[in-house]
Amino acid sequence: MLLPQNIAEKFIETGKSKAALPPLRAFLLSIMAGMFIAIAGVGATVGAAAVPTAAKLVSACIFPAGLAMVILAGSELFTGNSLMFISVLQKEIRFRSMLKNWLIVYVGNFAGALIIALFAVYSDIFSAFSGTLAESVVSTAGNKASLDFGTALIRGMLCNFLVCIAVWLATAADTAHGKIISLFFPIMIFVLCGFEHSVANMYYIPAGLLASLKYGIKYEGLSVVSMFGNLIPVTIGNIIGGALMVALPYKLIYLGKAKKD
Repeated sequence: MLLPQNIAEKFIETGKSKAALPPLRAFLLSIMAGMFIAIAGVGATVGAAAVPTAAKLVSACIFPAGLAMVILAGSELFTGNSLMFISVLQKEIRFRSMLKNWLIVYVGNFAGALIIALFAVYSDIFSAFSGTLAESVVSTAGNKASLDFGTALIRGMLCNFLVCIAVWLATAADTAHGKIISLFFPIMIFVLCGFEHSVANMYYIPAGLLASLKYGIKYEGLSVVSMFGNLIPVTIGNIIGGALMVALPYKLIYLGKAKKD
């Protein structure tokens, strides 16, 4: 098991490796991550519908499978990549290299999440439980799309604070089961509390839009425009939560001065 000092040092090298990824490879890895998070979202929704008396808790216990797949299978997740900011602060990579990675990975995550949203809706998964599952998918999307900017921003900050702590803890472990146990509780907490994850919402809101069309379920205010009205503040919040609330303080605590140019 790595100590916090060693974890911080490891993230310097991780950031350098991510910045050096060829664009096509980064994009393909990010599609995989988007699919992993989205399929965890599908499972969480189905699980919640199966146990309605403890829906939120069941959902929170299933969703960590997404980050487990991201970490163990190997992929690029936008929210976790906000920890690349440590490498920028240490002057090991350029700020623009980090932004380039973030842009490629963000688009790839969106593509992967949309693939799963399409498959989930048009495979008729959401017709289960006498239509209540489809209604849940639409209402989840509608609730997210109706959040005001400030609420979505703060929920995004809190979410990625926990996601990046989960990634940090998983990095400390040197076994697969150790990594899964380490990441489980921070992710469970963010789902249980209703915090907002940009990549998860790349699945949840499009799935709700598609399910609304397929099953004829209307939700006032749910649209492509309102989807981006959620994704923009949540994405900004995720960046703040990961880069400024985790990467920055741990850099100041555990790492020395950045190397001189």
